[in-house]
Amino acid sequence: MTAMHRLEAALESAAFGREHEWREEVLASLTTLHAVSVQAEDEAVRPDSLLSDIAWNQPRLRNRVRGIRTQYRQLRDTIEAILSEQSGGAPVDSADLRNRLAWILSAIRHVRSRESDLIYEAYFDAFRADLADEPRQPVGLVEPPDRHIDEDS
Repeated sequence: MTAMHRLEAALESAAFGREHEWREEVLASLTTLHAVSVQAEDEAVRPDSLLSDIAWNQPRLRNRVRGIRTQYRQLRDTIEAILSEQSGGAPVDSADLRNRLAWILSAIRHVRSRESDLIYEAYFDAFRADLADEPRQPVGLVEPPDRHIDEDS
């Protein structure tokens, strides 16, 4: 999410009169988003990933898993194409680039929401309970070590 917010902030900044700096800022943010998209795609196709588990254990959801994986790959390819095309140094059309990258950001949100829906549906099918019904356990909380308090203090 941080990479998306960074790109949004870069896209919202003024381009007029500072096209070169604007493009560099946008491309740096897009490069970060690309790295995140590669990680997301890699995670989605790993044999030990949650999506792989869903595809293996819930055959009726396999096509949706495949669709999510395909969308991640297409997003990665589209970002790579934009980065490649923009690295040339040709004059930048900031309005066009803003529109194209706004579409990318929207597509990322869409695939992430589809993935969330799929995970929740798979969980419900497996356990016949909503995640919200499960008792929440704090994650990553470590109790402080016992401190010996000196009685003389």
